Amino acid sequence: MPNHTEPGTGPALGIAGALTRSFITSALTPLILIAALVFGLIALMVLPREEEPQISVPMVDIAVRADGLKAPDAVKLITEPLETIVKGIDGVEHVYSQTSDDRVLVTARFFVGTSADAAVLRVHDKIRANMDRIPVGVPEPQIVGRGVDDVAIVSLTLAPIAGAAGHIAPNDLTRIARELKTEIAKIEDVGLTYLVGAADETIRIAPDPARLALYGVTLQQLAGKVQGANRAFPAGSVRDQGEQIVLAAGETLATPAAIGSLLLTSRDGRPVYVRDVATVGFVTEPDEALVSTVTRGEGATALRVPAVTLAVAKRAGANAVTVAEAILHRVETLKGSLIPDEIAVEVTRDYGETANEKANELLFHLGLATLSIILLVWFAIGRREAVVVAVVIPVTILLTLFASWAMGYTLNRVSLFALFFPIGFRADDAIVVIENIARHWAMADGGNRRQAAIEAVAEVGNPTIVATLTVVAALLPMLFVSGMMGPYMSPIPANASAAMIFSFFVAVMVTPWLMLKVAGKAPLHDHSPGHAHGGSLGRLYAAVARPLLASKARSWIFLLAVGALTLGSLALFYTQAVTVKLLPFDNKSELSVIIDLPEGASVEATDAVAQDVADIVLAMDEVVSVQTHAGAAAPFDFNGLVRHYFHRTEPQMGEVAVNLKPKGERSRASHDIALDIRQRIAAIRVPDGTALKVVEPPPGPPVMATLLAEIYGPDAETRRKVAGKVEAAFRSVPFIVDVDNSYGVAPRRLRATISTDDLEFFRVEESDVLDTIAILGGGTIVGYSHRGEGRQPIPIRIERPKDERRLDERFLTTPIPANVLPGDRGVVELGDVVRIAEERASLPVFRRNGRAAEMVTAELAGDFEAPLYGMIAVQKALDAQDWSGLEKPVISLHGQPQDERAPALLWDGEWEVTWVTFRDMGAAFMVALLGIYILVVAQFGSFKVPLVILTPIPLTFIGILGGHWLFGAPFSATSMIGFIALAGIIVRNSILLVDFIRHVDPAGRPLTEILIEAGSIRFKPILLTALAAMIGAAVILADPIFQGLAISLLFGLVSSTLLTVLVIPAIYRVLRT
Repeated sequence: MPNHTEPGTGPALGIAGALTRSFITSALTPLILIAALVFGLIALMVLPREEEPQISVPMVDIAVRADGLKAPDAVKLITEPLETIVKGIDGVEHVYSQTSDDRVLVTARFFVGTSADAAVLRVHDKIRANMDRIPVGVPEPQIVGRGVDDVAIVSLTLAPIAGAAGHIAPNDLTRIARELKTEIAKIEDVGLTYLVGAADETIRIAPDPARLALYGVTLQQLAGKVQGANRAFPAGSVRDQGEQIVLAAGETLATPAAIGSLLLTSRDGRPVYVRDVATVGFVTEPDEALVSTVTRGEGATALRVPAVTLAVAKRAGANAVTVAEAILHRVETLKGSLIPDEIAVEVTRDYGETANEKANELLFHLGLATLSIILLVWFAIGRREAVVVAVVIPVTILLTLFASWAMGYTLNRVSLFALFFPIGFRADDAIVVIENIARHWAMADGGNRRQAAIEAVAEVGNPTIVATLTVVAALLPMLFVSGMMGPYMSPIPANASAAMIFSFFVAVMVTPWLMLKVAGKAPLHDHSPGHAHGGSLGRLYAAVARPLLASKARSWIFLLAVGALTLGSLALFYTQAVTVKLLPFDNKSELSVIIDLPEGASVEATDAVAQDVADIVLAMDEVVSVQTHAGAAAPFDFNGLVRHYFHRTEPQMGEVAVNLKPKGERSRASHDIALDIRQRIAAIRVPDGTALKVVEPPPGPPVMATLLAEIYGPDAETRRKVAGKVEAAFRSVPFIVDVDNSYGVAPRRLRATISTDDLEFFRVEESDVLDTIAILGGGTIVGYSHRGEGRQPIPIRIERPKDERRLDERFLTTPIPANVLPGDRGVVELGDVVRIAEERASLPVFRRNGRAAEMVTAELAGDFEAPLYGMIAVQKALDAQDWSGLEKPVISLHGQPQDERAPALLWDGEWEVTWVTFRDMGAAFMVALLGIYILVVAQFGSFKVPLVILTPIPLTFIGILGGHWLFGAPFSATSMIGFIALAGIIVRNSILLVDFIRHVDPAGRPLTEILIEAGSIRFKPILLTALAAMIGAAVILADPIFQGLAISLLFGLVSSTLLTVLVIPAIYRVLRT
């Protein structure tokens, strides 16, 4: 029998017993219960809902125009000084730069968790303080901060309905989208809004070089005339009829006809108007971007119509669900008024709906798990005890929700899983207390139940406190995981630790009170003497344990067999039967195909490839619609934020956004669909050098690419040669796909140079020549035509139509003014003073933290989908290559090379996040073990007993790795969380068992009998708490991200629970006899 302290001896009851004595009959207890319910329900209602945790990774872009500079020159003049300035800013983790001909982009990436506003302000302040260092002729940098709050939660795609595409132009869609944007901006908590595919109406003045030459009119005259005639300004005030009124001078040009009627000059006595040298008219077609939506038409044909997408983000801390619902409600109310019936509005992204769906699904599963645990207690202990658990678990969950709100977390999939996986622990304390109270009542046989309940709680009180603290000690160190996975995972240790602490206080304060109220004087479910010794489960345990503990030799054989089984399970890593991956892919409703044609490709060529991709994708039943983007960036998600997809606005860049059916309406997961798309689009005929990449929303922190090799070296030529061989190694591995590099191919370009001798001879100004070339090649806005009545002003632009922008004879015959000397009014042809030569553009220069690097990127699909196995395969391929004439790169797994004189390959991408995450979680586990050891030493006053208690932790690998192998699942970061949490659970069970062994009265009995009695009594509560935790794990087994956590808990608990109750006695048997 356990050795009890006499009741009523005050402090000997311990903390738990004292709390129970204070609250078991207190009137405050029901009030505390009601308050907990109220606070929890309020938290459930006010907690902002999001799909994923908001990982704040501020990235501030500093864009600088470097007109006329080649990339290597721009690096020295602009990039390097700017990198030095930015690197000195507090909180900057990495500085990236991309330098091309004529432009520089430097990106400051701040440490995770930095305030986005603070990051932008720091960069602004630092740049302003160093404005004197900007080189002469370089304009002021443009600073743009992007953060997670700029990611759109709702995307609305406007497109004409079938049959209306013929008379609804992109400009009509743009006009309505702008008005809709204004309406939506009125909604509370709406953040950044922007349009994709906007085609604004323009009054285009298209000059004809031949007619300009015929009339001797220059582009400078044309632009000056329109600008002068389009002026309107206040010209002071005049007195009229006794009043002093404002005099307004001029008016803006309202129509193409008005512009065309402007008099430029006279020729041979007849006037020359603008319409004589240029075609003036409204232009509604998009210029350098082609955006459309493609759906299935009749007969399975693809129906393409123009589209404009309105992307809407929310403000920081706002509830994604309520903001999204408000946006969609406003759109519904505007249909038929602002939005005509001929225009359809497709919701192509709704993170509010997906967040709400995920939250409701998980809350339902939470309720299901709670109900299952209640039924478990009902059948295992009794009906009244089940009623107690039915109150205790929801109260603890609601208290944890309140703590989550107080700590500033939102209700997202990770924080909900943080409620999920400790549901067994929540029941744990209550089950231990309930089972022990029931056992004491059974032994008391009608005695004072209040006193028996206090004794029962006091008996398991101290070990329960230590056991609860061990789980908290196991989980809390995970709060200190660094990098992007830190804030992603932090809700789990924070919420689960809060749940454990609340569950202890509820178990010792509320549970005994509820037991008395529910049981009253009613007879208990079990009065049999056997119940005091574990009942039928205790007898089953004794039957199994007795043969194993019969002799020291048998105990040794059992322990060695368990040790061998543990080592055997770890061999699954070596044989790659169980792989290691950061996080598996989730089942989302959106995918995208990124298109990169060779530099120099036209936007029409990009659009043609995008349409081919759309045709193939729409043949799949799971696809609802696609939006194609050529020369325009699609609304970016968190992945696009990190990868800077919003900069993908060059003609050779495209994207196909694929919208899938909701996951409940399709049989395949989005990852399987992505693999299918990748195979299908491989058959598309594309220009050499084209890269098509299937991009899935990452399950956790996004990276530049899953497999990313950074190549460092002494010079650009060496780096690119090494990168070429690395790329070849990538392509030789079957499961490495979507291979690309960062430098591409240098495109052709034409350079128009001015002959100074000819300038002098023809008396022409350089500025006139360059201005003329700029207008012919690109165009210039000379003013706006104001519409009034709340309509958008229309820009007036001098430019040639896109199909006429050729450097041909007409281009070179354009007249330019010859007016260097006063009074000169002649004109000469452009071709008289310029020379045209073809050249190659510079390859872009990428730098990270001040070191130049080339990048080779890829994804993984097929046999292995984790970067580790791609790295191993690439290493083998590199070893097999011929490196004669080129130094083989040194491979680095972490950290940039300090010596750039020799080539080096640094693995980055998902590997870097995996490395940091598992490194930090390993360190967290070691800290957890140390914390647990100290707690157990404090409890037992021995240095050896804690070692016995910690021994069963490795036994969890038998179940964990066996379970992963059985499910074919990778060992992920969530699997590691499960392993660390299991350490706390196993130690908890071990403490309760060892505490009983130490407190059993020997009374001259052999050790074997003492061990079997302690095991028999504790087997039932240990098994019940394990089953409760397994139920909590089982309901999340189907979730792709947290499947690893579920497998770890489910199978780890099976193996470790069954083995712990045998291994601990076996260790005692071999050490104490």
